[in-house]
This record gives sequence, structure tokens and C-alpha cells, in this order.
Amino acid sequence: MPSCTFSQAAGKSNLTTTGEGGRADLIIYRMKTFAFATLFTLVMTFSAVSAAAAQTAPAEPKNYGIDPWHINVPKPVANPVTGVTEKIPGSDLAAEIIYVEMNDGTYSPIAMMKPQGSGRFPLVVLAHMNGGGGTRWLREWLQYGNWTPEQLVKAGYAVAWMRYRAEVNNSYGAALKETSRQGRQLFNRGPLEYDDAIAIVKYAKTLPYINPDRVGYLGLSHGGEMAFKIGSEYDGLRCMIAVEPAAGEYLGVGPRKPGSPRPPETRMNVTQQMMDEELAETRSRTNMTIANERIGRIKTPILVMGRINDDNEPQFRLAYEIGKELGKPFEWKQYEHAEHGFIFVRRNAKGAYEPDPAQRQIVTDTISYFNSCLK
Repeated sequence: MPSCTFSQAAGKSNLTTTGEGGRADLIIYRMKTFAFATLFTLVMTFSAVSAAAAQTAPAEPKNYGIDPWHINVPKPVANPVTGVTEKIPGSDLAAEIIYVEMNDGTYSPIAMMKPQGSGRFPLVVLAHMNGGGGTRWLREWLQYGNWTPEQLVKAGYAVAWMRYRAEVNNSYGAALKETSRQGRQLFNRGPLEYDDAIAIVKYAKTLPYINPDRVGYLGLSHGGEMAFKIGSEYDGLRCMIAVEPAAGEYLGVGPRKPGSPRPPETRMNVTQQMMDEELAETRSRTNMTIANERIGRIKTPILVMGRINDDNEPQFRLAYEIGKELGKPFEWKQYEHAEHGFIFVRRNAKGAYEPDPAQRQIVTDTISYFNSCLK
């Protein structure tokens, strides 16, 4: 009688057959083996695909939003720059008032003027004293105090009046740092006016008619102190002019002795002896550790312009001298004039610009300095 014997041990199989029945059994066995192998292959393939899928989950649709933690934006939403053209009375120039986004998403206006043509032009940004005032401030100065910027435009420069947030008294210290919380910005402190100026410079460098490697800064009074603050934290300006820079906070100048008289803002009879004594007295009240550390971080060339008649002339001169002592690329000029801020010429009672000799000289010196570093 035909027989078929199957044995399996240690993972191996052995089949022996005899007779016709044995051959049929062999065929059935082979069919079962083939079916098992096919099923095993399918199971293993499915397992491998499943494992790969688990490791690389299907990508979610791209979210183009600025706030992706909280809203899905499947395609980009335009963020156009808002601008308004302002005609300047009595001039062939027009200014474009542009609203520039700051670090924290708020907006500061600038008034951009430029020569004829497509550029790329060197740019001078203007910081007039303390901030605030917004667009109305820009429009008033464009109409009644724009002589100095117009001279820069005639000399081949694009010029931008800046408005930035108002000064926060005695607040200079740690540099602005940004992290995030729940997908949104988190700062170590509130942005300050000089942070706005840096943001404006960075924006202006992206404009197609501006040469991003030829950007300078002109700051008056508190705007002059801002030049030093900017220079301590940002190297993206080619050169700067600090006019009558009220840099007491930045330098760490302490208060006067109790009961000591404070000189008037302007004094017309100033001797060299007075200036030397006041400079020494101001240096004695200055925290030189702070001043040296802060100025020590500056790499940008700065022309410091003093006003002999100003009560803060010792601070102007001290900022320059500390820079020179530290080997910084600082230069110095000083002028005699009865008015703080005389570099920016305003219309007189007749509605005309009539700059005096000292005003013409300081503007000439300003253009000469910028020609040396921006052209």
C-alpha cells in the first residue's frame, strides 16, 4: 500500500513518498507550501510598509501663517508695505511716507526722499532728538524743517527721516533678545527707540533703490546718544555722525553734587579753561567701567560734533575722548552756535530757509564726512 511520511525537526522538513497516492500527496504538499510562502511574504511586506509609515507619518499641508500655533493659513497672505507720497512745499522733491514693521509687529513711519533715477543710492537715516509724534511729526518737518535733508539729496544721497517710539528714561542696559512662548514672540524687555532705528535700517537695506552696503546715520541730541547705543549692538551701518550727543545715560555719568548749580543750556561766553574744568568734572562723575565696556563694543566709525555753548558739551567731548583712548575710529568737530540742534535748519518767520554761516558749515562738514565713508 502506498505511503507518505512527513517529519519536521529543528525547522527542517522531510517528505518521503511511495506509489501513486504518494505522488498526489506530494502535489498537495507542494501547493500548500507555495500558498504558505506567498502568505508569509505578503504579511512581511505589509509589516515593513506599516513600520515605514509609522516612522514617516504623512506630511500635513504647509501652514503659511505667521501665527501657526493658532491658525492654519493654507496659502500666503500678502503683507504689503503701506506708503503715502508727500509733496514738499517749495521743493522739487517728494517724500514717500512708509510704515515699517518693528521687532514686535508695531509700525513706525519714515519719510524717504531720494535723487532722480533708479539707484542704488547711499542712504542717510536721520534721528532728530527724542522719538514720538508719528506721521504728523514727519509731515511738519518735511514742510517746515527739511533744508538739511534736501542738501543731502542734492549731494546724491537717499535720506530718511525716522520716527521711533519715545525715549524711556534711564532704561539702557541689556540688549533686546527674542525667544518664543506658545508660538509667539517673547522678549527679555520692551523694545526701545534705538531698537526701532535698527529695525528701520534693516528694512531700508531691502529697498531696491538703496545700496545696502552704504548706509549712514545722522543723530542729534538724544538721537546722537542713540548712535552710540546702536553702535554697541549693531555693526550694519557704514558710519555715523553724533551731533550734540546727550550721552550721559549711555556713559554712566552720575548726578552733580547736591546744591551745585546747573549751567544754562546755552552760554555764549565760554573759555577753554571752562571747557577743560567741566570736562574733568564730568569725567569724575562717570562710571568708567561702564563707559569703557560699552564704547569698547563699537566698531562703526563715528564723527562726534560738539557745540561749545551747550551745557552738555563735556559729555559730547568725553564720549569722543573715551573712544579715542580705546582706539576707536572716532573723529571730532565742534562749533559755536546759540541754538541746540542748529544742524537742522527750519523756515523762519517769513517762511524761508536762511541758514547762517555756522549752519552752512556744519552741513558742509556732514556731507564731506559721508562722502568719505559712503561713496
